[in-house]
Amino acid sequence: MSEDPLKALADMASDAHARIQAAHKHINPVVEVRRGMRDAGIPADVMTIDCLRTRRRITLILHDEQPGVLLYQFVTIDDEVGEDFKQVPLPDVDTATLFQWIQDYFG
Repeated sequence: MSEDPLKALADMASDAHARIQAAHKHINPVVEVRRGMRDAGIPADVMTIDCLRTRRRITLILHDEQPGVLLYQFVTIDDEVGEDFKQVPLPDVDTATLFQWIQDYFG
């Protein structure tokens, strides 16, 4: 994992996005890094991966107080963020993980 976990996660999401588009033309996810939590004083970076066709969203959070951990949840675009996040050690997440999540949840 690189020095900057957000950059590493963004690179993985970009690679997963390209793989999804090659394998599943109908999915076409939209990846976005959001500054809202930091702007509100919460020490965390948020990335969302949306599927506009299914209105589903994968929310990924890197929280400064939980280094080395990725918080994630599967929600709908309309629901935004729920309360229950799952956790996975950041080193266990790679492009294949994100590809699988996108394929399974958006497909």
